[in-house]
Parts: sequence; C-alpha cells; structure tokens
Amino acid sequence: MENPGLVVHGEAAPFSTALRSLVNNRLYSDVRFVVGQERQEVFAHRCLLTCRCNFFQRLLGQEPGPGVPSPVVLSTVPAEAFLAVLEFLYTNSVKLYRHSVLEVLTAAVEYGLEELRKLCLEFVAKVLDVELVCEALQVAVTFGLGPLQERCIAFIEAHSQAVLERPVAEVAAPVVRELRLALLAPAELSALEEQNRREPLIPVEQIVEAWKCHALRRGDAARGAPCRRRRGTLPREHHRFLDLPFK
Repeated sequence: MENPGLVVHGEAAPFSTALRSLVNNRLYSDVRFVVGQERQEVFAHRCLLTCRCNFFQRLLGQEPGPGVPSPVVLSTVPAEAFLAVLEFLYTNSVKLYRHSVLEVLTAAVEYGLEELRKLCLEFVAKVLDVELVCEALQVAVTFGLGPLQERCIAFIEAHSQAVLERPVAEVAAPVVRELRLALLAPAELSALEEQNRREPLIPVEQIVEAWKCHALRRGDAARGAPCRRRRGTLPREHHRFLDLPFK
C-alpha cells in the first residue's frame, strides 16, 4: 500500500511579498472598484477575492459580460480602509495604523472577516488612548462589540476618576449624546438596553428615541437622538428607513 503523501512548505515571506505586489495592481486585474467619497479607483482580482471572502463572492459571483465591465462602486468605505482589507485578503497580514484602524474594523465587521476583526480589536487595545477611546466606543456600540465597549468604558472610568475625580457617566455624557443608537439593529439595541439597566451610562430617553425611529420607520422620527448616518457609515439592512442625507 502506497504511503500517504507529505505536505511540505516553502518560505512564506516571498509568497506574501509577491501577492502584496498585486494589491491595487492593474496587471492582470479583472475587477475595478470605485471606493470612498473620494471615488478612488482600485484594481483587484476576482478569483482571489471570491475565494477569500463570502461578501465578495456574493458581490462578484456573476461572470462579467463581454466588453469592459463597469466598476463596482463602494462609496461608504474609505479608500485607505478598503486597501487594508485587500492587503489582508491577498497576504493574510495587514499593516494597521492608529488613525484608520477603526475604519478597517468597521469594514471587517461588515464583510464578515472574523480574523481581521480580531486583529483590529487587538491593535485597538494596544493603542487605546484618550483621543481614540470616544470613537472606539461609538464603533463598539454600533456593532455590538461587547469586549471593546467594556474596555472603552473601563478606560474612561479609570482616567476620569484619576484625573477629574468625577463619575464615569458624567464624564462620558458628551460622548454618549453623540451615539447614533438608531443605527443599531433591534436585537443590538435590545442587548444594549439590557446592559444599560445593569450599568447605567446612556440616558433612558436617548434609547427611547432610538426605538421611536425603528417603530415609525422614519429617520426624522426622533429629534433628541441623531438618526442619520455619518458620512462613511456602511449601510446595513435596517438602515433602509433612514432616508436623510449623510451628515
């Protein structure tokens, strides 16, 4: 009986470097994206994206017709974050930066890239500071990222008590007022409401206004809580009733 074969591996670094050279490279590319509010043109390779990510499999599943295919427009993801996603899909590694990691994290959540999501969360935990924590808390609440939310609240609490000697809810109030709770899915809003009962941080009236948006299915239903998406917010299924322009 023939012995089973043995899988052997070459060096990973040259392979990764070669694939990284194809990121946003027109050479042999067969799909073109127009990305972000700046409408930056980005080139990619259909077979690689579809085998690595179910989101792109659904997006690019149909074979392109004859002639020059139209570009795929992804206007809600910033170009820098999209290129980071491509780098990860091509090489299974990515260089993250403090100023853009939350945008990459948002894209990873929306595209269902669990490994990239974990890498971003680990990076945020390492670089979290007073300038980043408020925006990180917004992302954590919006996408139901419980551990990140807890870390941000603990960070705010520790620093506010040490420096200001004020309760965390009082210090966080200006940030909490800016949370766009209506952008959460109903299940996420319910979970947040339950957690808020245990650890009060968000005014009950603000949660009620978010529920009003969902109940009336109108983005202008609540005046006390912002219901419109920020520019760059990736759309979700339950955002269809938010017909207001980006702010």
